[in-house]
Amino acid sequence: MYVLRAYGDGNIFGEPYGQGPVRIIWLHGWARRGQDFAAAATELARRGVASVALDLPGFGASPAPAAAGGARLYAELVMPALKEIGGGPFVLVGHSFGGTVACVVAANHPECVRSLVLTGAPLLRRPSSRPSPVAYRMLRWLHARGLVSAKRMEEARQKYGSRDYRNASGVMRDVLVASVNESYEVELARLDVPVTFLWGEEDREVPLGVATRASSLLTSTHTVKSLPGVGHLLPTEAPGELANVVGALV
Repeated sequence: MYVLRAYGDGNIFGEPYGQGPVRIIWLHGWARRGQDFAAAATELARRGVASVALDLPGFGASPAPAAAGGARLYAELVMPALKEIGGGPFVLVGHSFGGTVACVVAANHPECVRSLVLTGAPLLRRPSSRPSPVAYRMLRWLHARGLVSAKRMEEARQKYGSRDYRNASGVMRDVLVASVNESYEVELARLDVPVTFLWGEEDREVPLGVATRASSLLTSTHTVKSLPGVGHLLPTEAPGELANVVGALV
């Protein structure tokens, strides 16, 4: 049964699993929701481990944030929820965008985090493999000078933008732009908790090399583990493996 409750300031919703003190917090990826972790969280609940899967602001049941920002903003937005949930320090599990949020939380609030599990997280900004089309750059230049209408510019964004960009609007589009322009070398270097990188070998959105490069920046204990035949959506593709890795850290 899917049961949500509000946490913190009432703007972040999440689904609790299991009974007793919460040991694990799950943070989902972009355009996803906490239910991605349902199978892993349910399995751990059967083992007597309680957890909460949050819907990050702007996704699932949680309303969009009042202002735009990337994972550094979102890390502060989830802190009221973590404080209300209590029972920490937590094993913090983050997938994709949720992984970058988890990394920042662990760097800035190490007292709340016992261990960190990251999967498919774009922790290091990758240079664009190709520049924006000339036509799109020209339209942006003209739009900035009031020579192209907002409607025409939006049509260009829909034509040339990424799928995530096309599907986002309003403040969430600004959140996406802020997120893809962040890189987390500083936070990685500051981490003082054990980190597990659990990656799908077939992840094409955030390749395994990102985990390898990110791990080289750590001074804390860390492990890199890859799962053959698994892609970017590891929480739903390999929930049993995820549950085993996370459960061993509780």
